[in-house]
Amino acid sequence: MAYERVNWENLPSTNTPVNADNLNKMENRIDQIENDFKNAGTHNSLYRGKDITDLFYDGTLSQQIAAGTFDDIFIGDYIIGKVSGRKYLVADLNYRLHTGDTECTKNHILMIPERIMGTAKMNNSNITTGAYVGSKMYTEYLTPFKTVINNDFGSGHILSHRQYLKTAVTDGYESAGEWKDSTIELMNELMVYGSNIFHNIQHGAINTMDKSQLSLFRLRHDLIVARNDAGDRYWYWLRDVASSLYFAFVGSQRSCEQHQRFELWRCSSYFPNILNKRKDKNMENTDFIERIAHLEEQKIN
Repeated sequence: MAYERVNWENLPSTNTPVNADNLNKMENRIDQIENDFKNAGTHNSLYRGKDITDLFYDGTLSQQIAAGTFDDIFIGDYIIGKVSGRKYLVADLNYRLHTGDTECTKNHILMIPERIMGTAKMNNSNITTGAYVGSKMYTEYLTPFKTVINNDFGSGHILSHRQYLKTAVTDGYESAGEWKDSTIELMNELMVYGSNIFHNIQHGAINTMDKSQLSLFRLRHDLIVARNDAGDRYWYWLRDVASSLYFAFVGSQRSCEQHQRFELWRCSSYFPNILNKRKDKNMENTDFIERIAHLEEQKIN
């Protein structure tokens, strides 16, 4: 309903008294505006960059996420990991809601680490056989980074969801995929840039649940660039197959490139983290973070 202005008049007029009726009218309108902004869509359009660590550990964020209001959560806000001390950025809200062969029905936050988390290879040689699911990254090298994230948030706070991941490569394009239970994975080009660039989609299995640019990268293009703990720019792997030899990656100058570079990697993983468990046992602990963590890989010489 449209707001009806009072059109205040100065004294000595008595046509617009400062009384309970007029003041409550303003209060009610303020409440209505505030409630209109309590949703994932609105908060996905605002970058803030505030420390919300305490709200995570005292359970406040869990309540807000479970309610779908995201009151104190905006893009770019961050939580400091309990064990590693790493900073994790809010990259999107409800990014996977209502997706998957088994529908994701839980409100959540997708987060990424601010700095790179380590180094590893995509494969031990220049191949993309088996696509992402067949890579050493997926089967082996992501494991220690998943452990870091689990230790920082608690395994009970990592939201498991269904993801369609590629399993085969034919003539340089992804030719098959499967539905997988997923928690922490590499990002794809769509999540970073909002479009496919080197990802070979001319043929084959092009289905994906990750089909739009993350709000963090849409609002802050500069954050597409990843850095190490010393502040130096680093490139990182994406899970898209570019050819029979190369996976796509994000260059250290924010360029989109393709290469195998089997001697290095920077992986970006996303994890749907569920926020802190509440003391209220009736509150379902199924809310929080889904993110693509910038796990970075650097050259091993």
